[in-house]
Amino acid sequence: MHYYRYSNAEVSCWYKYLLFSYNIIFWLAGVAFLAAGLWAWSEKGVLSDITKVTRLHGFDPVVLVLIVGVVMFTLGFAGCVGALRENICLLKFFCGTIVFIFLLELTVAVLAFLFQDWVREKFKEFFEINIISYRDDIDLQNLIDSLQKINHCCGAQGPEDWDLNIYFNCSSESKSREKCGVPFSCCVPDPAQKVVNTQCGYDIRMQSKNKWDNLIFTKGCIPALEAWLPRNIYIVAGVFIAISLLQIFGIFLARTLISDIEAVKAGNNF
Repeated sequence: MHYYRYSNAEVSCWYKYLLFSYNIIFWLAGVAFLAAGLWAWSEKGVLSDITKVTRLHGFDPVVLVLIVGVVMFTLGFAGCVGALRENICLLKFFCGTIVFIFLLELTVAVLAFLFQDWVREKFKEFFEINIISYRDDIDLQNLIDSLQKINHCCGAQGPEDWDLNIYFNCSSESKSREKCGVPFSCCVPDPAQKVVNTQCGYDIRMQSKNKWDNLIFTKGCIPALEAWLPRNIYIVAGVFIAISLLQIFGIFLARTLISDIEAVKAGNNF
């Protein structure tokens, strides 16, 4: 193993450059997330009018992308510079933040398991809020459409939830062409159609409910996700364990390098 030689202590090159390599991936990923998020905001005109963010009542997926990007960029930068410059302050910041994120993930997972009814209710409220804002943001619209198509579901608990949206509700005051309909992502796909029919959901809910099964998905997305989780529990657990092991590995590298640097400084004091 290669070492830097000091008076009476050593800093391992292996740990130093392994931590640097570990963090350069975080840093580059953070740059990619930030670039994608800023580009998406630029396309929506948010960068020229930042108040658009506050006017959206639903969830903007770009905000999540930017938050993840900022966290990864900051951690990657602190880890890279801290490792190369042997800066204990930056290394402790990196290590402490990773520990905090790890404990936060663990806490959220345990609480979600213990309070499943509460989580279900909050997710239902969250989904309904975003149904209301479906047409307000193209990224939110694409996210909901993808969720409904992948899980073969419609609305939070069922197609009737789309009454919450001003464009799809069945009230007599509505002048929308989509009145009493559902988004195209709720439609049962027709294998014979090679082009997506974005108007397939028009007027669907004006028909009797016994005809819906052949035209649209009638299961809500919350029941669909609840059914999906037990079927894919090993995949979910595997992803969680892989992320946890990566975090623990980063903590180990940072703590080992900090110990080496502190030993060197302690030796230089004598």
